[in-house]
Amino acid sequence: MRVSELAKALELSSKELLVKLKTLRIAAKSASSVLDADAVNRARKALAKPKKPAPTAKPAVRTALAATLKKPAAIATAPSAKTAAKAATAVAGPPKPSAPPRPAAVPARPAAAGVGSTPAAAPPRPAAKPQPKPQAPPEKPKPAPAAQTAAPPQPAAAQAPAAPPAAEPAGASRRLELTFPISVKDLAARMDVKASDVIKHLLQQKIFASIVQLLDEATAVKAAAAFNVEIVPAPTLEEQLLKSVEPDPKRMAPRAPVVTLMGHVDHGKTSLLDAIREAKVAEGEAGGITQHIGAYAVPLAKGRVTFLDTPGHEAFSALRARGANVTDIVVLVVAADDGVMPQTVEAIDHAKAAGVHIVVAINKMDKPEANPQKVKQQLSQYELIGEDWGGKTIMVPVSARTRDGIDHLLEMLLLEAELLELKADPETPAQGTVIEAKQTKDRGPVATVLIQQGTLRIGETVVVGALSGRVRAMVDDRGHRIKEAGPAKPVEILGLPDVPQAGDKLLVLSDEKLARQLAERRREQRSRQAVVHPKRITLEELHQRITEGKLKDLRLIVKADVQGSLEAIVSSLEKLDTEKEEVQFKTLHVGVGDINESDVILAAASDAIIVGFHVGIEPKVQVLAANEGVDVHIYQIIYELVNAIKAAIEGLLEPTIEETFIGRAEILKLFQVSRAGMVAGCRVVKGSIRRDCTMRVIRGKERVGETPIASLKRVKDDVREVQEGLECGILLGGKADVQVGDLLEAWELKKVARKLA
Repeated sequence: MRVSELAKALELSSKELLVKLKTLRIAAKSASSVLDADAVNRARKALAKPKKPAPTAKPAVRTALAATLKKPAAIATAPSAKTAAKAATAVAGPPKPSAPPRPAAVPARPAAAGVGSTPAAAPPRPAAKPQPKPQAPPEKPKPAPAAQTAAPPQPAAAQAPAAPPAAEPAGASRRLELTFPISVKDLAARMDVKASDVIKHLLQQKIFASIVQLLDEATAVKAAAAFNVEIVPAPTLEEQLLKSVEPDPKRMAPRAPVVTLMGHVDHGKTSLLDAIREAKVAEGEAGGITQHIGAYAVPLAKGRVTFLDTPGHEAFSALRARGANVTDIVVLVVAADDGVMPQTVEAIDHAKAAGVHIVVAINKMDKPEANPQKVKQQLSQYELIGEDWGGKTIMVPVSARTRDGIDHLLEMLLLEAELLELKADPETPAQGTVIEAKQTKDRGPVATVLIQQGTLRIGETVVVGALSGRVRAMVDDRGHRIKEAGPAKPVEILGLPDVPQAGDKLLVLSDEKLARQLAERRREQRSRQAVVHPKRITLEELHQRITEGKLKDLRLIVKADVQGSLEAIVSSLEKLDTEKEEVQFKTLHVGVGDINESDVILAAASDAIIVGFHVGIEPKVQVLAANEGVDVHIYQIIYELVNAIKAAIEGLLEPTIEETFIGRAEILKLFQVSRAGMVAGCRVVKGSIRRDCTMRVIRGKERVGETPIASLKRVKDDVREVQEGLECGILLGGKADVQVGDLLEAWELKKVARKLA
C-alpha cells in the first residue's frame, strides 16, 4: 500500500502521515512510497482512530460531568485528522510571540492535549477561528469550545496521563520470543528498528554481518539488549505440548513409590523380589541371573509398591544418562555372609550420584555365617549409618529363603514413601518412561512403560521417543489385559510401529497430526545428535564451563591398580580441596581395577571425568566412552595425575585483576565531531597512551569516570600508541564527561590466574 492511500484511509494528509511514520521508525520518503503489510499494520494500530471524535462533537455544553470526562479522553488520545490539523494550526498560528509553530506541528497526536494544557486565555481564540474555516453549520463550533473548556479543569489533568502510555512501549523494555537462528533483517523487523542500526551495532562488537546473515541465540540476545529488547527462545512444539499437559496441583493425589533393587551379583536381588511378590521370577531366568529389566507392581495392605528389577547399577545409570529419573528409593541388597563387595560400592556411588534415598536390605540372614554387624560397619565407611547406630539409613535384616523380615522391609518402604510425599495427577494426559522394549514374533514391538503422570487408556494416541502410534493393547506385570493404567503403574503396551529405546518418554496427545509432527521433529533432532557425540566436561573446558555457570563442581571417578596407590591418590586430592566457597570438588567413585563400562556410564550420567593410575581400558569401553563423550585420562605417575587435577581446580578459581599504569595525558582542547562525538586533543605528559587501554578521567584529585578508547590518532593517522611528549587526538567511547584541563590516565587490566597453596 502506498503512503498516499494509507493517509486517505486514516483521514490524514500525506505530509502529516510521513511525519508520523518517521516517529514510528517506518522508512518512507514520499507519498508514493510503498509500505509492506507489517508497516501498514503498525501504522494503523498507532494512528487509526478516526471515528471516535464524531460522538464528541454532538453533546451540548451543558452535558453532565461524567459524560464530559469521557469525551475529552477520546479527543486527546485519538482526534480525527481534520480536527487535529485545524486545532494545531489554530493554536500554533495566532500566538507567534509566545510559542513557535514547529512544536505544535511535530507532535500531531498530542495537539488536542496541547489545547487542554494551554492557558485559559488561549481557547477562546481558536473557538472563533475554526468557525469560518470549516464553513459548517453553527452546531459544530459549539462542541469544540465545550471540549476545550472542559479540558483546563481537573478532569483534563486526570486525562493527561492517558497520552504517555501510547508512547511508552517504544522506549520501554520489551520481551520477544524468537526462534534461532534468525537473520539480521528479521531481527530488526521484530524489534521495530532499522536493519542498518543492527548492523552498525554488530560492527561495533567486531561482528561483520550482512542483512541476510543468520545470528545465533547468544549474538541476537546481546544485539537486542542494546535496543532495550529482551529476547527469549520461543518454546518448541515439544515444550508447548508438555506445558499443556502439566499436572494440576489441585488434583495431585498420593502415588506408589518406585523402588529399584541394586547390589552385588548373586546377593539375592531377584530372589528377594520373588519372595516379595510371591512369584517365581528367578526360576524363569537363565542361571538364576536377571537378563533384562523388569517392572512389577506389588499390592500391599497399606498401599502399593512398584519394583524395578535391574541387572545392576549400569542399567540404573544408563536410564539416568538418558534423562529418565524414574526411581524414588533404592533398596541396596547386601548378603550378610559376603558383606560389602566391589559392585556394592559401585551401586552405592550410582545411587548417591542420582540423589535417591537408600534403604539397605541385609539378605541371607538364614545362613549360619551371617554377620549383620560386620555389614553395618562396612557400610558406615560409605556414609550409610544405620538408625540403631545413630544414623539415618534404614537397614532391615531379611531372608529371601525363609521370608523373615520382608514385611518389615515393606513397611519401611511405605514409611519412606510417606516422608517423600510422592504425588501425581491421575486425570492429566498420561506421561511415562520406557523401562525396556523388545521385538516379539507374535505381538510385534512391545514396550514396558512406567506411567508417571495421568492415566493411559486403550486407543489413545501416544508419542514414545521418536515414534508415534495408537495403544492397541495393555498388559500388566502379571500378564492380564487391562484397559487403563494410572500413576506408578508398569504396563506393556502394543501398537508402536517400531521398538523404542529404554529411557524414551511417553506422552499422550489427542491430535494424531501433532503426534506425528512431534515424532518427526524428535527424529530430526536424533539424526543431528548422531553426527555429533554428546558433549561432556573435559579437563580443558573446566574454566569456560564454570564462568558460564554451567558447572558447579568438579566430579571425578578415580581408578587405580592397587589399594595402596588408590589411597595415596585420594589423600593427595583431598589436600587440594581448599577453596570450598568457589570450587566444589567431589569424588563420585573410587575403585581398584581397569576402567569398565560401569565407570563410563556413571560418568556420562553425572557429567564426571575419569582418571586412572596404572590401569587399562578395553577397546569396547573406549568406544563407549567416545560415544558418550566421556573424558578419560590415564597416568603412570601419581604426581602427574595430582598436578592435572590441581591445574583443573585452579582453572575453576576466579582470576585476580591486576592494574598496571601505562601513561597520562592532559586535555588541551575539545573538538565536537558530528558523527563520532567528542574528540580530546591531548599531550602525553607521562609514559604512553595505548589504543587497548582503559582511560580514567581525573579532574583535580577526583576520578570522574572510566571509559575505553574508541579511536587514537596522531596528526591524521590512526596509531596504536603515542609516546611521552607528543600530541594526539583521543576519541573516548561512550558518553565521557571531559573538560579542558582534565587528565586522562591509561591503565592496563590483566587477569592473573590464582594458584592453590
